[in-house]
Amino acid sequence: MSNSGSIKLNESLKTISSTTVSEVYVNNYKWLVNMLNKKLSCPQKSADLAQDTFIRILSSQNIFYISEAKAILTTISKGLLVDYYRRQTIEATYRSALTYLPEAQTPSPEEKAIVLDTLFEIDRMLDCLPSKARTVFLLSQLDGLTYPEIAEKLNISLSSVQKHMTQTFLACYAIRYQGDK
Repeated sequence: MSNSGSIKLNESLKTISSTTVSEVYVNNYKWLVNMLNKKLSCPQKSADLAQDTFIRILSSQNIFYISEAKAILTTISKGLLVDYYRRQTIEATYRSALTYLPEAQTPSPEEKAIVLDTLFEIDRMLDCLPSKARTVFLLSQLDGLTYPEIAEKLNISLSSVQKHMTQTFLACYAIRYQGDK
């Protein structure tokens, strides 16, 4: 902790004063869990998200001031809450789609987990794209439109459609091969 009351959080946990982090945790953990529980109505999930919030702070390379602890915790936890709700929506939609499959074609629990992880990765990738690229990709892949049809529908050039698809495929490639480095 410096004289200004800040905590420098970086990749090396050794540089973090454990008493300072402990102080922030002890002083704010119950408050954060209660705040999250008001939104989730599930104490266990609220506790999990509170822990994830502190993990995000610990793994951050930003400087945080102790006086801003609640604001920072609130901001990070709200982002995690949004991610949680998105994951819940994706999972519910997937499980609903599975009900239309014949029992013989129902995937195993392991296959379901793999598909859900893939769907979560695709969702994160799409969320990082500019809206036009995301729209072009979805029109192509989900609606089955050709590039000329997309260009006409969105009133953009064919080369713009190709540029957006290239951008999206590069993002897909990066996700696919990120662990193979």
